Amino acid sequence: MTSLTRGLMYGAAAGAAGTTTLDAVSYCDMALRGRPASSTPEVTVRRLSQTLHVPIPGDGEKRDNRAAGLGPLTGYAAGIGMGALLGAARAAGWRPALATHYAVAVTGALIGTNGPMTVLRVTDPRTWSLTDWISDLVPHLAYAVVTVAVLERMMPTTRRRCG
Repeated sequence: MTSLTRGLMYGAAAGAAGTTTLDAVSYCDMALRGRPASSTPEVTVRRLSQTLHVPIPGDGEKRDNRAAGLGPLTGYAAGIGMGALLGAARAAGWRPALATHYAVAVTGALIGTNGPMTVLRVTDPRTWSLTDWISDLVPHLAYAVVTVAVLERMMPTTRRRCG
């Protein structure tokens, strides 16, 4: 197996661990505050389907159920994909300081999840309240901490102090 393939695989595994953590933190927030699940992933799938002219198969309830299932999968794709990119970069020799690694992981996860929703006009982060921002940032920070920690364990490196 090549170094790049190994990096992609280890990164995907790290991203899956981070995504599981992100979901767990989000579900804890829902349980603690009594807030409902977000409908934005499902709305994003529907909007993407319309934009790309690729219909979600089925009618009525079956189509609704498919959209409800596809919505969360977009988050898994973003989290696992970001982890794979981090692993590939690491395999290619990228050796950032730990703070930089966390910042890149959290920024990539935020862009990977919120970017499509913003581009498709499902949400507008400029209109979010402080509570909305905290509810979004905390799980993404947890994602970054776990993803980077798993990647560090699977692909240990000698690290520079700055940068």
